[in-house]
Amino acid sequence: MRKVVLYHLMSLDGIAHEDGDWLADDGPQLISYLGRVIETQDDVVLGRGTYDYWAGHWPKSDFEPFASFINGTQKHVVTSTDLTQDWANSTPVTTSLHDYVTELKQRPGRDIGVHGSITLARALLHAELLDELRLVVAPAVVGHGNRVFQGGSLQQWKLRDLERGTNGTLFLDYSRRN
Repeated sequence: MRKVVLYHLMSLDGIAHEDGDWLADDGPQLISYLGRVIETQDDVVLGRGTYDYWAGHWPKSDFEPFASFINGTQKHVVTSTDLTQDWANSTPVTTSLHDYVTELKQRPGRDIGVHGSITLARALLHAELLDELRLVVAPAVVGHGNRVFQGGSLQQWKLRDLERGTNGTLFLDYSRRN
């Protein structure tokens, strides 16, 4: 069965915004880590807000390796309305998130990525549909904003790998404890 893998950037206090001024380590180590995460994925599940923002950005971007990956990968967009922007390989998901992702995990293929999409990531976490977490934790306290890890019930995760960036950024790989 395929795994659903969450990749997220966040601050020490768990704020999960787009990378910005609080992300201190944006060099080759971050790009290398991102490359290792996406090389195992051939499907991505996105929330509607992330899709709308990214559909206007990534088709014109030359930020590699992510631009080629996200533009060429099958995107499953969780939405209650029609997609208003064209972006190659995009499919609207209008059925139950739980049922759709459970069925997607049964299909042949590699890992299923979740990138950005804080509300979607939180819903998948609460539904216990995430199998792995790949977190980039910046050495900054932001103080306010949206968190992926809020609400829900206790879940246990096993640290599989830890890498420390040159500026103190942590690259953390977790798998769900069964």
